[in-house]
Amino acid sequence: MILKLAWRNIWRNKRRTLITALAVMLAVFFASMLRSIQKGTWDNVVDSSVSQFFGYGQLHAKGYWEDQVLDKSFEDSPSLRKQVVETQGISGIIPRIESFALASVGNVSSGVMVLGIDPEAENEMADIKSKMIQGEYLTTGDNAVIIGEGLAEKLRVSQGDTIVLISQGYRGANAAGKYPIKGIFKYGMPDLNKRLVYLPLALAQQFYGADKMATSYVLAFDNKKDIDPSLAKLSARIDGNSYEVQDWKEMIPEILEARAFDEGANKIILGILYLLITFGIFGTILMMIKEREYEFGVLTSIGMKRWQLSLIIWLETLFIGILGVILGVLFSAPIVSFLAKNPIDLSSMGEEAVTTYENMGMEPFMYTTAEWPIFLNQAWIVLVITTLLAIYPLLKISRLEPVKAMRG
Repeated sequence: MILKLAWRNIWRNKRRTLITALAVMLAVFFASMLRSIQKGTWDNVVDSSVSQFFGYGQLHAKGYWEDQVLDKSFEDSPSLRKQVVETQGISGIIPRIESFALASVGNVSSGVMVLGIDPEAENEMADIKSKMIQGEYLTTGDNAVIIGEGLAEKLRVSQGDTIVLISQGYRGANAAGKYPIKGIFKYGMPDLNKRLVYLPLALAQQFYGADKMATSYVLAFDNKKDIDPSLAKLSARIDGNSYEVQDWKEMIPEILEARAFDEGANKIILGILYLLITFGIFGTILMMIKEREYEFGVLTSIGMKRWQLSLIIWLETLFIGILGVILGVLFSAPIVSFLAKNPIDLSSMGEEAVTTYENMGMEPFMYTTAEWPIFLNQAWIVLVITTLLAIYPLLKISRLEPVKAMRG
């Protein structure tokens, strides 16, 4: 009976109910959009830099990550590979030899990062084949390179041209080579596009004079949940004086720090949004109480218990909050899902927006993530706010003087 009365009461003044529900809906909508954009953008950063390049974990020589020089390479031996892949949770390795070089074509030159890779293993992790925009991807026996789109533009070359690489090899040896460009790729991270050169692992070892050497093993895992325990098991198995195992949080803590800072700023914005909507809903409740003072006075005079009246008013506020939350989720979910599949291209906002994103190592797209916990969390927060505000009319009813209320 009380539920039915509360439901009917909220529709006695449809305008007030709809305005309040709309305010709650907009709060859920903007909070969900803000959170989904933030999470989607950072998930894309992690996916681009971690899962597609650094990997979630690596093995390298002791001290290599602090001082990334070619002389701190290790022997890429079958016994070491076996020791790694036999560790529970690790499904495979992606061997690399990484260093720097000067790339030159005619009178144009640029500093580049050279990455010697196992083409098949690297493609399984980073799906480089899908990023090729010219030519073909590498195979194990190739005597050729593939380069990023930005580097190709800087050197003014295309697929089929030849690039000269000059560097210092392993233990001070001279390193120089002339290689045809087999293809050009485009990564999601502009910084990689402008300076990355891929060679087959054997060709890179030959170029640097580092036969059967590697600077790192990028580790592949059966499940992301297995990363920490698998790395701990591997650390216990290997020679800790010669090798070290690190996860991506240790290798690139800058991403975690930037994300934490951004999430802190986002919480402030959400707090302001919740504060505004709190005042909006509270104003509506005050107006409702003022308009219905006479009604409350009559009901208590004819024998309705104050707790019953309080429960009805609390349910009315709760129903309006639930209505607004449902509308907010129904309104925001399709939009977020659409943007998750069709990210917003910010290049239309001008060069300044593109430059800002590129300076952060990100492609100029605004991503969202359509995960239900985002909508549900925002819905719960707004619903709790609405429920807490409903305490105020309960206090007013507990102090209500029927005679005074009926006199107005």
